[in-house]
Amino acid sequence: MRRTRGRVVDIDSVEDLDRRLAAGARSLSGWRLRSLDLTGRGRQLRGVDVSGALFLGCTLTLDDEVSVRARGAVVFPMVPDVPIDTFRTTLYTPDELYSAAESDAAEPATAEPAEPASYTRSLDARAYAWSREQSSRDAALAQALHDHSIGLALADWIARRRLVGVMGGHDIPRGRPEYADGVLLGQRLSRSLTVATGGGPGAMEAVNLGGHLARQGDDARHRALEVLSAVPDFIPSIGAWARAAFAVRAMFPDGGESLGIPTWHYGHEPPNPFASAIAKYFRNAQREAILLEVCQAGIIFLPGAGGTVQEIFQDACENYYADESSVAPMILVGKQYWTQQHPAWQLLASLAAGRPMEQHVHLVETVQEAADLVLSGG
Repeated sequence: MRRTRGRVVDIDSVEDLDRRLAAGARSLSGWRLRSLDLTGRGRQLRGVDVSGALFLGCTLTLDDEVSVRARGAVVFPMVPDVPIDTFRTTLYTPDELYSAAESDAAEPATAEPAEPASYTRSLDARAYAWSREQSSRDAALAQALHDHSIGLALADWIARRRLVGVMGGHDIPRGRPEYADGVLLGQRLSRSLTVATGGGPGAMEAVNLGGHLARQGDDARHRALEVLSAVPDFIPSIGAWARAAFAVRAMFPDGGESLGIPTWHYGHEPPNPFASAIAKYFRNAQREAILLEVCQAGIIFLPGAGGTVQEIFQDACENYYADESSVAPMILVGKQYWTQQHPAWQLLASLAAGRPMEQHVHLVETVQEAADLVLSGG
């Protein structure tokens, strides 16, 4: 059972509702019931005060819906013709995002991951296509409701974990030394913390792969890299790229946890299959802010371009105005890269000078140094 501040109670299962009613609850004021099939609960609903309750995407009989509305409840029905659950209560998994539409499935559902060769029929691809095709107010409402629900699910997920963020370029191919460095970094960090990335390809995938291999040794990392290097990029085939990742997951099924926070705003970038939990948003600005906010143990910035530079200074702004107790470490990896190729370090260091954040801003050469700093508290 989950309770948030004051009288607000989140009900995400019929079983939870039944338990509370059996325990004597007589008022649902402040309750939020999400995505529940309540077609068999009409008698129970008529026996309680529903004034002030929110029914979000619930299935009700017409008579029951009229009844709860008349007695002061607010009912938000499912928005029609939407490929995603606007009121979902959990984060996504890779298998879920890569699953094909049920109507397209030729075989009964199994515990095995979906065939990623059919990416265009996957939930991920269909959600992106819908978001580009639809510009109605209903579509905008569905996206906002979905992102709100993902935010609630993410808050639940991170409540039991301490996260360290790793940002970096999306265009680093598998097989490159920089990709291998990202895997090593993610693997080492994940033995003490939970890594969070933007959830896409390149450096993000590498770090999430390291999280998946947290309980494995060097040999497993080398084997995974060898398999993945045969399909270095998601261009020209997302299906082939994802299929190689699912093959590695099958090789090491007892994977560790990590988080990906991608966005359908970048529809050309598929989510990587190595994050065990995926908080995917429609609104990129909301996603960027949340990605930086949840990384309590600090953020490591691997080489990257426009997006990574934006994240550096968005994070720097938060630290610039924070009191000393709230500053989180910022670690830039690659001295030549961040002082000459994209000289973000000089501006970052000048901003930090004389501020509480100054002692928490670092420029290092290797991922091993970055990991040492994070694990020692930055």
